[in-house]
Amino acid sequence: MEFITQNLELIYLIILMIFVGIELIGHVPSVLHTPLMSGANAIHGVVIIGSIIVMGQADQIASLILGFLAVVLGTLNVVGGFVVTDRMLEMFKKKK
Repeated sequence: MEFITQNLELIYLIILMIFVGIELIGHVPSVLHTPLMSGANAIHGVVIIGSIIVMGQADQIASLILGFLAVVLGTLNVVGGFVVTDRMLEMFKKKK
């Protein structure tokens, strides 16, 4: 019974996080959206480090594949976030 209660609490927490996230993102002004998105994407550096640690301790091929996939996707997200921010900042530079 305790197992079901703990899982139900996690489901409630995930649903609450979804609603709070949608509410927060909906109230962010357009001017701030790109820098905040880039900063959030940079947090994927933690995902990359965690994935590398998981791959280093993996005993099964599935763990290696999922770890590698997480490293690749996390890296793409980090690089993409910085590219988007760089392009946005280029718009604000004075033209010669």
